[in-house]
Amino acid sequence: MIVDRPSPNHGPRADGAGVELLILHYTGMPTAASALDRLCDPAAQVSAHYTVDEDGTVYAHVPEDRRAWHAGVSNWRGRGDVNSRSIGVEIVNPGHEFGYRPYPAVQMQAVVELCRAIVGRHGIAPADVIGHSDIAPDRKEDPGELFDWRGLAADGIGVWPEPQAEDDGPFTADEVTALLGRYGYDAAAPRALLSFQRHFHPEAMTGAADAETVRRLRALVRMTGR
Repeated sequence: MIVDRPSPNHGPRADGAGVELLILHYTGMPTAASALDRLCDPAAQVSAHYTVDEDGTVYAHVPEDRRAWHAGVSNWRGRGDVNSRSIGVEIVNPGHEFGYRPYPAVQMQAVVELCRAIVGRHGIAPADVIGHSDIAPDRKEDPGELFDWRGLAADGIGVWPEPQAEDDGPFTADEVTALLGRYGYDAAAPRALLSFQRHFHPEAMTGAADAETVRRLRALVRMTGR
């Protein structure tokens, strides 16, 4: 179910900018009500196109042809002004500050259905369905390591690494940095590799390269042709 909950916090997309990214967030506030109030408060100067509540209700805030204010200072594939190039979806969860917890199945199903429609409307590439932490690794952690990116990819939204034998082998720090940049991360960000692990290898959130992290990174670059 989609409920209209308009936010005044939006503006025009930059000249010539089209939607090419889908950014997923968590609300990171104690309650859904407090998050919805903030997203619709003109004084807060933040918004998203949609919010998905834990019961599966979807709230529509900003029309998709408008620039919502959800990404902040961020970068993907070497380009800024992510707000002008993206759709932003907030997912109700208290986040790491207020009691981070798993996302309910009914909520994830609503996320799948909403994202499938958005990706279909705008032709967004699987590798460009990403989290807030991917585009702002030194500032953000959402939607976090409990978000089911693998399940989302199995439902046709986003991508999940499937390493093959060709992805094995020794690695260097320079290779890891280069691969992060090729995939889309700001490789110069100190927490870029940690953000990659949070998304694609949450079992090993060390911020340091290990064999399985590198296998998954190589696999993603290979699978997506980046």
